[in-house]
Amino acid sequence: MMTMENINANVAGRGKSPTLGTNELSAALEAEGREVYRFGFGESPFPVPDVVVEALRQNAHQKSYLPVQGLPELREAVAQFHGRREGLGLTGEQVMIGPGSKELMFLLQLCLDAEVLVPTPCWVSYVPHGEILGRPVRLIHTTSDERWLLSAERLAEEAPDATPRLLILNYPGNPQGTTYSEEELQALADVVREKNIIVMSDEIYGELHHDGGHQSLARYYPEGTIISSGLSKWCGAGGWRLGTFVFPEELSWLREAMCSVASETYSTVSAPIQYAAVSAYSGGEEIESYLSTSRRIIKATGNWAAHRLNEAGVAVHRPEARCSVKNCWRIQASSSSPVKRSLGRRRNSRPASPM
Repeated sequence: MMTMENINANVAGRGKSPTLGTNELSAALEAEGREVYRFGFGESPFPVPDVVVEALRQNAHQKSYLPVQGLPELREAVAQFHGRREGLGLTGEQVMIGPGSKELMFLLQLCLDAEVLVPTPCWVSYVPHGEILGRPVRLIHTTSDERWLLSAERLAEEAPDATPRLLILNYPGNPQGTTYSEEELQALADVVREKNIIVMSDEIYGELHHDGGHQSLARYYPEGTIISSGLSKWCGAGGWRLGTFVFPEELSWLREAMCSVASETYSTVSAPIQYAAVSAYSGGEEIESYLSTSRRIIKATGNWAAHRLNEAGVAVHRPEARCSVKNCWRIQASSSSPVKRSLGRRRNSRPASPM
């Protein structure tokens, strides 16, 4: 009889993702009536836009398996969504839909035989993906003086030769909330182009840039950048589990490999969710108003939390997007706090861990 000794060595002894484990423990303690301040899994405090919820209702009857790569109408809407914002001529054929961007990131490391570079601080699942798959993963530690961002000079030092490499670049950053300027992105683009590095650009918080000024590395390195995003943060739909990858035409071979593996594993993403997501990515006045309100509240909350922490002697950078403190939605000193005032005006809002 087999025992736990037969577990794959890359998986043996591995627990749950720290953010998900913390979230489940927090929920269990709250169920016992205990007061809990969550510093684990981040979830949007905002409701899914009404127009998107209604689209889900209207498509609840959709039951057929959809193409592995994703619903064609949705892929086209995603391409236009990112193309408009980045000034890129994208098509639906360049888009892949997955059950959350997390699964797509895992498939990427599975399909690409390359060393993985991960700047820190970073989200907790990038490195475990590589470890589970037996990929070489190297952390590039940044500093507070660098605003916790990877400089072009540091990247050039860390990639001195022609070894095949995948750079995972997350901005606006989780957990720090800082992001890259146009000049910094251009400098990084020069290095990755010279070194022939593929970049997985995790822009899941891009639409939550406080001033709506997010720019993708794909503007400056379109031939080697995969834009990763999804509905979880900017659309408040984490539990819907819909992620997107936008590939350059030059990496169609990688997209095809990922679709092949997807066809043998999860097959396709929920049909009603994909149909509903078309309305989210098609934009319009309601979506833009939703984003504007979200950004305004997040900016006030993040700046307030950063100010309070700095006053207490905890050195943090003022966030430029999302909220730099996981629990800032619950750090409320009084009813005069901008957090409480802002959330109090938002229909169906509830205090929760930030995005």
